[in-house]
Formats: sequence, C-alpha cells, structure tokens
Amino acid sequence: MHECKTVTLRTRPLKGRMLSFYLDYYPGYRDKETMKVIRHETLGIYLYADPKNKREQNFNEVMTEKAEAIRCRRFESVVNESYDFFFRSQLRKHDPKWEFVYLHFRNFVHGKCTFEEIDIDLCNKFREYLLTANKLKRKGRITRNSASGYWSTFRGLLKIIYRNGLIKTNVNDFLDKIETEDVVKDYLSVEELYKLAETPCKKPVLKTASLFSCMTSLRISDILALCWEDIVDYSAGGIKGLQRCWTQTYMKEWIRSAGITKNISFHSYRRTFATLQAAAGTDIRTIQSIMAHKSITTTQRYIKVVDANKREASKKITLMRKK
Repeated sequence: MHECKTVTLRTRPLKGRMLSFYLDYYPGYRDKETMKVIRHETLGIYLYADPKNKREQNFNEVMTEKAEAIRCRRFESVVNESYDFFFRSQLRKHDPKWEFVYLHFRNFVHGKCTFEEIDIDLCNKFREYLLTANKLKRKGRITRNSASGYWSTFRGLLKIIYRNGLIKTNVNDFLDKIETEDVVKDYLSVEELYKLAETPCKKPVLKTASLFSCMTSLRISDILALCWEDIVDYSAGGIKGLQRCWTQTYMKEWIRSAGITKNISFHSYRRTFATLQAAAGTDIRTIQSIMAHKSITTTQRYIKVVDANKREASKKITLMRKK
C-alpha cells in the first residue's frame, strides 16, 4: 500500500492588503534535526490581496511563480512511501515491555513516523534518547539496564518489519547493543519469606499473589493475565481480584509490618525464586527454563549472587581470635 504526500501552495491574509504564501504538507514530513513533523512552512513570499494596477498584478505573477517553484522542489524532496511505523499490532503478541518501548518511541518521534524514515541514523538517535530518557510514570531517568532492554526489544521489532518487507535495509546489522551494568538487587531470604507468609496483609489476595510469585517466578503481568480456570483452588481462595496498584502502598505496608527493610518490589519475588533455587543447588538450565530466560547469561546473574554469599560466609571463619 502506498500513500503519496501532497504539498499544496496556500495563502493566509496579512494586514495592509497583503497575503503570505505558505506550504501545506499532507500528511507531513519529519525534520531530521528536530525530529518534529512539519505540516506547514512559511515561505516569506508575499503578494497583493487585491492588485489595483498593472504593476501590482505583475508583482503577484512573479511571486506566485517563485512560490510554485519552491513548492515543486519541496514535493520532489519529501514525497515517499508512507507507512505508520507504530507497532500497535505487535503489542498483543509480546510482553508488556513492548508497550513501554512503543510509548518511548512515540515520544521520540513526537507522535508520528513512517517506515520510509527508518534508517541507521534515526535508530541511533533513538538509542541515544533511551540512554537519557525519563521514566514514563515515575520521576527520574530510566536505568541503563532498562534502556538496554528497551533497545533490544526495539531491535526485535526492526527484524520483524524487515522480514515483512516494510523496510528495505536490515538496519540491525549496523546497530550496537547497549551494554548492561551488574546491579545487585534485593531479594528475600528464606527466613524473610517465612516472615511474609506469617504476616497478615490488608489485601489477602495480594499476599497470595506475592507468595505465589515467590514459589513460581511468575511476573505480576503473568499473574494478572491468568484465567480463573488456570488457577487450582486452594484454602487461600486463589488469586482472583488482584490489582496492580496494590503493589505500591498495600504491599510496602505489608513488607514493613513483617520487619523487612529491603527495597522489595513485586519483581523481587521473581528474583527470590531464582536465587533460592540456585542456593538450593537447582541446575542453572532448569532455572533458565522455568523463568523463560532467552539467554543463559540472564540466569547466571543469580548464580553470581549465590557465589558472592558463599564467599562472604567463608570469611566468617578465621584462625585469628577476636579481641
């Protein structure tokens, strides 16, 4: 499907019997420097609204020819294939991270982009944007590891649209990945898990879902997506009725009431599962399979945490008497 842009020469009235020429772009083109979509361009060319004599008529003819020549040049330079680049159709097929990537890319291109515009330069500018972008729903910038994940997802989209013939060049071959940083994030120890299980929560279903995540490694998005028939009923009553917003105030109150001071998010339960499994000696490939990690490198992070804990434990034994 091809959609041709049009460049129309129009006028707007000014004070003092004059008109001003401007170009009307439809559906617009992108300025490569500002990344904004340009819909109108003032030419700085004027003519008389109601010429009174031959001189003014001749003046209008000359200015009109000049404006029309500019319109022709602009049309030749901006007409191209036009596809909406936004990947809404892909969101239903992938994890929620795609939604965040979509929103960040929409912010980057100010709401509109075409497949014709997707090139190495645009993609690298989006990479730079991610490294300095602010979070969508909270204050502060996104972390480098989040930027790396979003960039990887975006590159996955580029593969899809290239495979479908929507762009002519496989730009992925020319893009560098964003390296991640090793960050130690909090998880629950076995003792802290016991405390949570023994501590009541204002929202019982939130407690059930949290412990369920610790035992299965499911993300909150996975749990929310579960159908009721997917849940085997048990004495706690299942996890029907869970709301994502409860993972803020209610969950933090529950964690504090259990005497846990760590910075625990719902995703920490997933890390708890992996770390405790690694500490229990579960094979790394088994953990990778359960957590659905595409790369074994991701799973190895939890092994590193366990190894670090072992090193710290070994330091507690010494041949020197304590003074």
